[in-house]
Amino acid sequence: MFVIKSRNKRLIMCIMCLILIFTSVYAGMSRVTCIAQERTQGENSGIELKSPSAILMEASTGQVIYEKDADTSLHPASITKIMTLILIFDAIKDGKIGLDDEVTVSEYAASMGGSQVFLEAGEKQTVDTMIKCISMASANDACVAMSEYIEGTESAFVAKMNERAMGLGMNNTNFVNCCGLDTDGHMSTARDIALMSRELITKYPQIHDYSTIWMDTIIHSTRRGDSEFGLTNTNKLIKQYEWATGLKTGSTGLAKCCLSASANKDGIDLIAVIMAAPDSKTRFAEAVNLLNYGFNTCDIYKDDGMPLLENIRISKGKKDYVNCRYEKEFSYMFINPVNHEDISKELHINENIAAPVNEGDTIGTLDYYYNGEKIGSVNVISSENIEKADFLTQIKKVFGRLLK
Repeated sequence: MFVIKSRNKRLIMCIMCLILIFTSVYAGMSRVTCIAQERTQGENSGIELKSPSAILMEASTGQVIYEKDADTSLHPASITKIMTLILIFDAIKDGKIGLDDEVTVSEYAASMGGSQVFLEAGEKQTVDTMIKCISMASANDACVAMSEYIEGTESAFVAKMNERAMGLGMNNTNFVNCCGLDTDGHMSTARDIALMSRELITKYPQIHDYSTIWMDTIIHSTRRGDSEFGLTNTNKLIKQYEWATGLKTGSTGLAKCCLSASANKDGIDLIAVIMAAPDSKTRFAEAVNLLNYGFNTCDIYKDDGMPLLENIRISKGKKDYVNCRYEKEFSYMFINPVNHEDISKELHINENIAAPVNEGDTIGTLDYYYNGEKIGSVNVISSENIEKADFLTQIKKVFGRLLK
């Protein structure tokens, strides 16, 4: 019979322990690696693009599904107008302008070359018509007219464009004009364009009322009388791709052919940005490839059953409880279908909350986990202001509790 000596037993036990530790660590690393790969941008998707720069983003979460040299600085052409539209809708939201306002076209606006709807100096069109001209026909003259109407001059408007871009994290973008004509220093990236496209379609979904129109007409009213002018959408996907919802094309000598394509299928909104495609046919075909890939792979989890929130007890306030709410709804995108039952959530409320409490203050979080790993959270915030109680009020409250 083979007998293992005690010294050998200890050695074998040590080796076995090391093997177990290594196996455990490797398994943990594999799980983390697997999840990390799930979140990567589709480098191994098998998609091959002729265009030098592209990105595919899911709109509700802002997560990137695929990218190719998405931070390369390139001329954006008329995709620039996405930011122009954002500022127009900002001005409408703020009450600065209205859809029925009449905009008088200046000589400078009427002189714009490139894509245009041939507005004449002194001609008046409503804001609603101008948005249609920009969204459908990529009208440079309408862009400049709107920039002057909102900010007085195009240069002042462009300053607002750059300010808005910085607020969206578009760190590699610099606008020089509001319409996208080739100019030194007027540059952006596929990632930045996706960011501003996401802002437009999520904050102002009414843009789709314009960007999905295939053909329409406007009426030019000038001193020569009224004349009808036809508009055709420059985005051929509106007619060719079943789920297309927009968004904007662009083409110049330096930019080549660009596109920011938005689409919705089964409640999932995607944005595919193509930059510097060699021709128009390529930009549309490659955008469709990206969108189809996204719809076939991504799985969106949206929490439709967030726990009901009770009033939260606080100290030293004029009130003993504060009303609260969730800051936003929670959604998360997985690149590959998952079992939503494996997603768990935990509500955490801050301890020892004391007045003063301001509306919007974070007083807790609802945290989400997939197979034990945290995937995101939503802040629980105060929905009211609670002032700090003065000394006399605090004494009265103490006696009130003692007398109960």
